[in-house]
Amino acid sequence: MQSRTLARELALLILGQISDRASATAPSADTSLEVVLQQAQASLAEHVREALDRSADELRRAQQELLDSELQEAGGERLPRVRQHLQTGLGLGEQAINRLSASLELPRLLLLADQDGVRRDALARAAAVLRGRASIDGRLDAVMEGWRLTRLPRIDRDILRLAVVDLETFATPPAVTCNEAVELANRYSDEQGRRMINGVLRRFTTAKV
Repeated sequence: MQSRTLARELALLILGQISDRASATAPSADTSLEVVLQQAQASLAEHVREALDRSADELRRAQQELLDSELQEAGGERLPRVRQHLQTGLGLGEQAINRLSASLELPRLLLLADQDGVRRDALARAAAVLRGRASIDGRLDAVMEGWRLTRLPRIDRDILRLAVVDLETFATPPAVTCNEAVELANRYSDEQGRRMINGVLRRFTTAKV
């Protein structure tokens, strides 16, 4: 993982600890961004545990689906049913392996989050989102084609906000910005969120050209 990628992910976790109405200088009545950073690191540790638990659940489900396919084949069930169980089991197994692979990177992020450069970059990105959030949200709304940013899950909104900051404040190339946002969605959102984020960012970057 590059330091920029680490900082972006840590900034996402920082934003998740802050109310959507908070400002950059006063995230809450008694919380500074440094304190929020500590909370984000605790949140990351919890995310590692949850990701590993989900991986284990998906592996168990995959094992059961594969067992069901074997039992149906042995019992003379129709081939399409056997194939369906087999495909489901293999798909769940692949999901579990992918999730496990992603979760193995998280402890590294947790350790590297204490590096001064990563911490400063993460705090700068989170602060940039908080300072410009109203403007960022308005411009994202303008390219959402009949949808509203407020209707998206909080994690998806923050991924999009960080992407706009990447483009405008940190001068990250559009292709890199979109790829990094999709990677965050792969880790923290779902398939629908990933497609939405990718589509919105492509329209946003096209509109800026």
